[in-house]
Amino acid sequence: MKTCRQFDTVRTEYEREIGFMLAHSQRHAGRPAAKSSAKQAASAKQRMARALNSHVGRCPECG
Repeated sequence: MKTCRQFDTVRTEYEREIGFMLAHSQRHAGRPAAKSSAKQAASAKQRMARALNSHVGRCPECG
């Protein structure tokens, strides 16, 4: 699937944010902060999927 630059930018930003949260979760394993970061990462993955899906639906270059 061919995507535009904005799609790639949005995906990269979300993946970076998710990576930070997962790394924080691993660093603080066994603590409440780790569980919170893991939940936030899962939520961010869902937000990314929704954002990219809606982008593809309205972008003439991606759709």
